[in-house]
Amino acid sequence: MNYAYPILAGVIAGIITRISMLQTDYRQYPSYLHGKIIHIALGFIAAALGAVAVPSILDKDFTAVTFLTVAASQFRDVRNMERTTLTQLDQYELVSRGSTYIEGIALVYESRNYLVIFTAFFTCWGYVIGESFYGEWAGGVAAIIIGGICLLFSRKLMSGKEIKQIATVKQAHLRFDGPGLFADDIYIMNIGLPDRRELILKHGMGFILTPNDGNARVTLGNIGQRQAILHDCSVALGVYRDTGNPALVPLAKRDNDDGRLALFILPADYDVEAAKRIIENAPVLDNAIRLPKKRLRKEGIKHG
Repeated sequence: MNYAYPILAGVIAGIITRISMLQTDYRQYPSYLHGKIIHIALGFIAAALGAVAVPSILDKDFTAVTFLTVAASQFRDVRNMERTTLTQLDQYELVSRGSTYIEGIALVYESRNYLVIFTAFFTCWGYVIGESFYGEWAGGVAAIIIGGICLLFSRKLMSGKEIKQIATVKQAHLRFDGPGLFADDIYIMNIGLPDRRELILKHGMGFILTPNDGNARVTLGNIGQRQAILHDCSVALGVYRDTGNPALVPLAKRDNDDGRLALFILPADYDVEAAKRIIENAPVLDNAIRLPKKRLRKEGIKHG
């Protein structure tokens, strides 16, 4: 049997899947053209590996499948490369991403290559099965259907939770009680200089995030999750500060009694509605997700 067309179908499906998962938005990853070229090239390699695995299995050449283990180690190196690069660049951000956000991005880069391998593998397999039973045209139809299903499945896996799914966001009133800055009733920090207080009241915004349940409360308490929200706001709206102005650094503080999270930001572009949408659409980081209520239920412990 000629495997040229099945392999070609698998490679094309894998590359299309990788391109569809390249996302450039206000979070800026991947952001630059050369970064996209690197990931498309890696997507091509992953697709080729996934597609070639099918003929290897059918011809009982199982030694060729061991190349997948080599690919896995290479993709782990990609993850390490992204982590190192973003960590170094994070030092020059006015509002940093934070280690938790960076680890999540690096994990996404690695996992998407595996999705490409699976897409190419199942597409090639579908072509081979369809062609063996009904002819070459059926193989092409089967490859298109299975490739499309894999593409939709990959897109579904790519979209994680957002803040609006675990908490409600509302604007808070910024005020000073002496030198203390408050967002509604939640204390943020002390500002001693009067001119800094005027600047904050003029350009600052406050928001309160109210968690929907106990799981969300613990998740919003994660410092990395808070930093990710602040970073997204600063990237989309800019930040009204420069180096050497610690009083103008955006902050997130939690009310220890009820778990509400207060955000204080100083955007260069003062747009309350846009800021609210950005906060609501900020990703819930995998490394920040906690499910204590689920664990307690499993142990048979009642928890309000």
